[in-house]
Amino acid sequence: MDDHIKVEQYIDSHLSKRNALLTEMEKFAEKDHVPIMEQTGLEAMLQFMSIHFPKRILEIGTAIGYSSLRIIDRLPESQVVTIERDDKRIEQAKAFHKQAGVENQIHIIEGDALSVDEEASALGPFDALFIDAAKGQYERFFELYEPMVRPGGLIFSDNVLFKGFVPGLVKPDKKRIDQMVARLQRYNEARMADPRFQSMIYPIGDGLMVSIKK
Repeated sequence: MDDHIKVEQYIDSHLSKRNALLTEMEKFAEKDHVPIMEQTGLEAMLQFMSIHFPKRILEIGTAIGYSSLRIIDRLPESQVVTIERDDKRIEQAKAFHKQAGVENQIHIIEGDALSVDEEASALGPFDALFIDAAKGQYERFFELYEPMVRPGGLIFSDNVLFKGFVPGLVKPDKKRIDQMVARLQRYNEARMADPRFQSMIYPIGDGLMVSIKK
């Protein structure tokens, strides 16, 4: 076990226990192989949100609705607009949102995030943007949705270190992964060099980038 995993496990062991519904969703995600954000990275993002108190948040990648519920749980006065293209995941997310009693605070846009930007824009502007969908499309997601974020708003990009592949700690063994890693590397370089934002990559979870829009 490498040192990074030990540190992650140490931090995770000290995190507060989630409520029964969230715990149920975590078990569901593990059983059904649904990718949800790693707990340490998610807690870090929620900590930033707790400091900045975004009222309207746009999420790219709903999955089963776990992250959006965690956001509402931490920021009960906020509203989340979230985008998902998988019909099965949409129905699961809606069911969990209804079970939590927050369906009026979370609006799901059904469709591919690369083609529903106009629908999302009509619901903006937003105080925060959370990108957690197809890793190879991060640059395109940023181009489409960053303009909807207010000046001073936050942009969170998850998985930017992607299992150690992006910084070169692990070598990809498949061409598809190699191409995705190359795109993430270009994305990270572009964001860190963009003078319109103050960006930092935090080596927590699977790598979390936080960008503040100037």
